[in-house]
Amino acid sequence: MSIEVADICRYPLKGLNAEKLERVTLTPGQGLPHDRRFALAHGSARVEPGAPQWQPKSNLLCLLRDEKLAQLRADFDPESGMLAIHRAGKQVVRANATEAMGRMLIGQFFDGFMGAAGRGTPKLIEAEAEMFTDVRDPLVSIVNLASVKDLERVVRQPVDPLRFRANFYITGARAWSEFVWVGKEIGLGPARLQVVERIERCAATNVNPDTAERDLNIPRSLQKGFDHVDIGIYARVTFGGEVACGGVLCPPE
Repeated sequence: MSIEVADICRYPLKGLNAEKLERVTLTPGQGLPHDRRFALAHGSARVEPGAPQWQPKSNLLCLLRDEKLAQLRADFDPESGMLAIHRAGKQVVRANATEAMGRMLIGQFFDGFMGAAGRGTPKLIEAEAEMFTDVRDPLVSIVNLASVKDLERVVRQPVDPLRFRANFYITGARAWSEFVWVGKEIGLGPARLQVVERIERCAATNVNPDTAERDLNIPRSLQKGFDHVDIGIYARVTFGGEVACGGVLCPPE
């Protein structure tokens, strides 16, 4: 049975929902285009909006502490720069996230939405040259749906794979087989990637992406069932190309 790409996801605004893509072009040394391009720095963070750099999670609003973010949905149009935020199916703010005025308007919305948890007015920051991911390096993340299914056996209820906020979700691989790929090269369509490490999971995965409630303890379940807290792998793009849903992943030989 071949290993295939089931879903491709990017997260333009860190902490908010996935945008599903049919295809994406990978470039060596870069992550998915527009993935985690924007983030919300809390009001007390010392971040320069005009020239932001990679930031630790302690400076940003994120699901680790701010599960309320999962109540919102974001839609980003890279061509126009427009970022729209929806709550309960209704648009609550829409502005050009690449311009100072638009970022201010979006920050003002999050000021009211987050209240005291925003620690002042949150600042929407943008970094085209970097990504506001949990690691400094521009990597892509891959989650094996068979591993998530095996986790469900321990949790004894369905686990939405979107809790793990991966870029690529794959099907057809044996559960946990992706961990033996670390340090090796894989093919993803025409692209080549070097798998660099397993992804250690934190309490952000406890948040239900549909209800915004902390209804599971994923790290504890992983530790209990498998003696580790990892799901997914990080990989570095070494040779680019277009990857589409249904494309084949070639594991190491």
